[in-house]
Amino acid sequence: MPLDPADTIVVRGVTLRRDPAREPCFTVAHHETEVQSSRDYSVSATRSMLHREYNNEVQNAEVAAQSLVDFPDAPWELRMQLARQVWDETRHARMFLRRVEELGGRKGESPIKNGDWGIVGMIDSLPGRLLVQNRLFEGGVMDSFRQVARGFRDAGDARTAELFEAILADEIQHVRFANQFLREASRSPRVVMQMARAMDFAVGTLKALHPREGDTSLDGVELVAVDHSITVNTEDRARAGFTPDEIADLVRQERSGEMQAFLQAGS
Repeated sequence: MPLDPADTIVVRGVTLRRDPAREPCFTVAHHETEVQSSRDYSVSATRSMLHREYNNEVQNAEVAAQSLVDFPDAPWELRMQLARQVWDETRHARMFLRRVEELGGRKGESPIKNGDWGIVGMIDSLPGRLLVQNRLFEGGVMDSFRQVARGFRDAGDARTAELFEAILADEIQHVRFANQFLREASRSPRVVMQMARAMDFAVGTLKALHPREGDTSLDGVELVAVDHSITVNTEDRARAGFTPDEIADLVRQERSGEMQAFLQAGS
C-alpha cells in the first residue's frame, strides 16, 4: 500500500519516507552535503563517525521493527530473526553512544541522516526490504566496518577497533538470515519481481542522491574527489551466505568502480 504523501519527503527530486521521530537535541540532515565526512582518526573525527553510526544503528532497529509491524504474516522464524535484529541494533546503538561519551562527546553533537529508513521505508514488500536493507546496505556495512576497524587499530585506537569488530560479528548474522530467506523465497516468481522492483528503486535512488562533482560536506570535504573507496570483505561475505560467484561479481564491480556508491550506501 502506498504511503500517504504526508509520510514522505522529497530530497533532490527523490521521494523518501519521512524521518522517524528524533529528540530535539538532534539536527536531522537529508544529504551528504549536510553532514561531516572527515575520515581521519582525530578525536573530533572519530566522535563524528561514532555519533553517525549510533544513529545508523537506531534506524536499523526501526527498519526491522517496522517490518515486524507491516508484515505480521511472515514466517515465524523470520519474525524471530527480525526481533533479534531489533535487540542487536539497539545494543549496538548504546555501544556507539557510550564510546562517543568516553571521548568527551554527547548525543546530538553532530548532524544525523536517516538514509536507510528513507529508502527502505518506501519498499512495500518484505523480500524487497530484506534485499535492500540486509543484503545490500548491511552487506556494505560488513565491508566498511572491517576496513574501519583495521584503520583504528593501525592508528593505535584498539578500543574503537574492538567496538567495530564486535558489532560486525552481529551484522554478519543479519545478512545471513536474509540471504537464507531470500534464496528459499526466490523460487516464487512473485518474490523475484518484488526483489527486482525494490532493487531498481534503491539503485535509482542512490544514484540520484550520490554526491555530485563539487559537493562538499559541512567540514569541507569534497565528497566526490576524495578517495573513500571500500574493499569487499570477502571472508565475512562468505560467512554471511554469499556464494563464491556472488563474491567474485562484487569484487569485479569494486575494481571497476561500479560498486562504490552501494558499498557506501544508505545512512
